[in-house]
Amino acid sequence: MTSFASLGIAEPILSALTDYGYEIPTVIQEKAIPAGLAGRDVLGSAQTGTGKTCAFGVPILQRLAQAGPGKAIRALILTPTRELAIQIDDNLHAYGKNLPLTEAVIFGGVGQTPQVEQLKRGVDILTATPGRLLDLAGQGYLDLSGVEIFVLDEADRMLDMGFIHDVRRVIRLLPQKKQTMFFSATLPPEIMDLVDSLLHDPVRAAAAPVSTPVEIIRQEVCLVDRGNKTNLLLEILQEENVTNALVFTRTKHGADKVARDLNRRGVTAAAIHGNKSQTARQESLRKFKAGEVRVLVATDIAARGLDIEDLAYVFNYNLSEVPETYIHRIGRTGRAGKGGTAISFCDYGEMPMLRDIEKLLKKPIPRRSHNYPMEVFEAPKKDAKGRVVNPEDAEARQAAREKNAARKKQQQAAQASPAAVQAAQSVQAEAPKGKHRRGKGEAAPQPAPAEKPRRTFPHGKQNLGNLEDFLAAQPAAEAPAPALHHRDPLEGDVVMDATARLLAAKPVYHYYKPSSKSASHRKRGKEKKAAQPEQAAPKAAKAPKAAQAAQRRQAPKKGAPAPAQKTGGPLNRPPRPGRGRGRIPPRVEPPKSHQKDSTEQKSLMKPFYIEHD
Repeated sequence: MTSFASLGIAEPILSALTDYGYEIPTVIQEKAIPAGLAGRDVLGSAQTGTGKTCAFGVPILQRLAQAGPGKAIRALILTPTRELAIQIDDNLHAYGKNLPLTEAVIFGGVGQTPQVEQLKRGVDILTATPGRLLDLAGQGYLDLSGVEIFVLDEADRMLDMGFIHDVRRVIRLLPQKKQTMFFSATLPPEIMDLVDSLLHDPVRAAAAPVSTPVEIIRQEVCLVDRGNKTNLLLEILQEENVTNALVFTRTKHGADKVARDLNRRGVTAAAIHGNKSQTARQESLRKFKAGEVRVLVATDIAARGLDIEDLAYVFNYNLSEVPETYIHRIGRTGRAGKGGTAISFCDYGEMPMLRDIEKLLKKPIPRRSHNYPMEVFEAPKKDAKGRVVNPEDAEARQAAREKNAARKKQQQAAQASPAAVQAAQSVQAEAPKGKHRRGKGEAAPQPAPAEKPRRTFPHGKQNLGNLEDFLAAQPAAEAPAPALHHRDPLEGDVVMDATARLLAAKPVYHYYKPSSKSASHRKRGKEKKAAQPEQAAPKAAKAPKAAQAAQRRQAPKKGAPAPAQKTGGPLNRPPRPGRGRGRIPPRVEPPKSHQKDSTEQKSLMKPFYIEHD
């Protein structure tokens, strides 16, 4: 009989394995450990519960211990789920407790700060899930260029969960020269393509035929109606005096519903699924392992990788649509050569799934007699797309919606309670303005926010810092400002903000626009003006004065070059009386500022002359 000592394992690791309770290696351990210690690539095909963690953990520990400790990551183990990553890290810590090596685990769903701090201190062996590993690598917190040993565990599960693309991204971060150990319970074509590109002359270690369950597990199926599954579960728990059991459901809402029903009937139960936080899932799993919870209800997230000692019963409350998942579910029991029982519930709508599972097993599953035999033989309903409508899922979702609605209603009632609002108002009204003296247990009043200080100006300027103050300081609507009045928002006795300056009165500029009237219309207007000379005379008398004023404005200053004369433009024409609707007022120039324009400034560049003697 083969022993661990005959596999070439070092003494520190042998003593740790003995303390952990390992005596005889399993088939996968007997084939994979020697190849791993020799530095060969390993392709492990083994069903769950056969000791794969020890099969790749022992070679990693021994090879790294021989090279001595370091700060860079030298071994990477990639797993699909957080629970499996935590379990592998715990096992490696137990196997290598006598070695000067450090290990760490990183996964999503929790804060990254503790994980980053641990990576900064230095890690020899890192166990990780793909998402968090790529996230921290992208942030520059870890470097995988020094990895010597790479382990991909539960590769088929990676494919099922859609992580295969993330796995390829992780592989691109690793060096070309490394030892790779590849473990998978099943080997579909997609996995074999990855194997061919990743492994080089691997040693194949197959512990059992692919997709076959552990033979020592007692399997039974109960034909029962959907509405009696909870009653049947309670009956079996009581008849066989089950101390701990793992119950699998198909949906998250179904897991919550089964856990609530069991707790109402006096059986302590907890649910774990993807909607639960990582902290809540770890706490439920801890209570189940410690015996504080009798039944753990889970979805397929717990179908692989969970190593629960002395788990005697696994119940399939709902049959899985994928036959291979059934094998992984029942593999939670019967681990390490110990026996176990797997009982499945099957209603009439799940009969096709049962036939697929028995076809995979190549043998029928024994039927179990009970007090709730199947009485409903109706075909399941289908939706418009031909998919089977599961009544349990609809009931579970409805229960979840009712629970959320009740929670929201309770929160709204607590927030909008008239008594609470009135009490808060009375407390605020009775609060003294001076020093607050509070009693024991009374919360200190929050200080009022400090008012923003206003700016002061030395020459008596009024500070109107916001739009409301600016509008309040404007004159009343009955006395509007003159149409041509203009006030510079940056001058005077009022200081305004940007919004007030935009709303301030702007100067009105009048420009002469060419008339859009036709030639015949203009001709009739001239004839009308010629017929009324007494009315046109006063306007004509004022025309020379306006023209003189325009000439004075356009006259160049002393010393300035004469501007180029433009001809034909409408802006250079002198004002003509009687044009358009009424008299056009003269153009108003904007007020001149005391500050000279850059063109009016004296040149700062003084001429420099070189005088020759």
